[in-house]
Amino acid sequence: MNRNTIDELKQQIPLLDYLRAQGWKPARSIRGGRFMGLCPLHADHSPSFLADPCRNLFYCYGCTRGGDVIRFAELYHHVKFPQAVAMLRDWRGVTPLREEVTSFYRMQLSRHREAVSYLEQRGLHAPEIIDHMRIGYAPGRCLRAWLSQLGYAPQALHQAGLVNADGYDTFAHRIVFPLEGNLYGRSIGDAAPHRFLPGGKGGLYAREQVCQCEELIVVEGLFDYAVLWQAGFHNVTCLLGNHPNARQFQQLCDGPRTVYLAFDSDANGSGQSAAQNLARRLGAQGVSAFHVLLPDGHDPNSFFVHGGDAQQFVRLLEAARP
Repeated sequence: MNRNTIDELKQQIPLLDYLRAQGWKPARSIRGGRFMGLCPLHADHSPSFLADPCRNLFYCYGCTRGGDVIRFAELYHHVKFPQAVAMLRDWRGVTPLREEVTSFYRMQLSRHREAVSYLEQRGLHAPEIIDHMRIGYAPGRCLRAWLSQLGYAPQALHQAGLVNADGYDTFAHRIVFPLEGNLYGRSIGDAAPHRFLPGGKGGLYAREQVCQCEELIVVEGLFDYAVLWQAGFHNVTCLLGNHPNARQFQQLCDGPRTVYLAFDSDANGSGQSAAQNLARRLGAQGVSAFHVLLPDGHDPNSFFVHGGDAQQFVRLLEAARP
């Protein structure tokens, strides 16, 4: 890739747009149309990160790192220059496509009784949570035709992981949740339960909405998140598993807060073991962390599906152990 191509890529991706897509929020604006906020590259406790949209550059007065959007991608995702360029090219081209797919799947949800019934079985009954999480459904066999009408080439859909080599929807018969830079599909049939598009799962789910919370509830799965949010716990986020990636761990440590780890109470103890290990890691970084003891065999989703309520869950939080 030559210098002109690199310069063109940097011009096509406004730094501020990319920062916001990664969950960064400016704390205040300053002279010259610039913004200050917490640094997403280190555990920052007061705004030291400067974003200059006019020059498309950043600089942190705390960790003394700065540069353009490619340099930010290198540092933020812990990759080398070629990988950062590839990620940015993918972000520039695939993001609009993912938004079209999300909109299409959301339209399909209410049209398919099997999808609505599945959500009801998992305890999701409030329209607000469906809208909040932008939940959709992939019925299969119709995504390619829809996107082709919008001008997307079949090869682009295959490269993005949305259709297989035969042109069939890879998320067929799945409840679909849009993530930061990815999609997650949960099978409602006999297929493998979990599916993502190629690439990482990203940072903490809905991190932008909870990053200022002094108390944070962390769960494993999106259905756990959904029932808690529906019950009024809007200070909840999700790891999509019980082992945070490096970026999620950094986000948990990016400010003073208390973290409650409401992981699954598995028969083999893996969920609670993971919660204890994560609590120790967070404690070593100065974060107050507690693991929530759910009834045996339950996760937050099944706790509410089987009759648990918000008051009972508050008591579980109050009894959480360090």
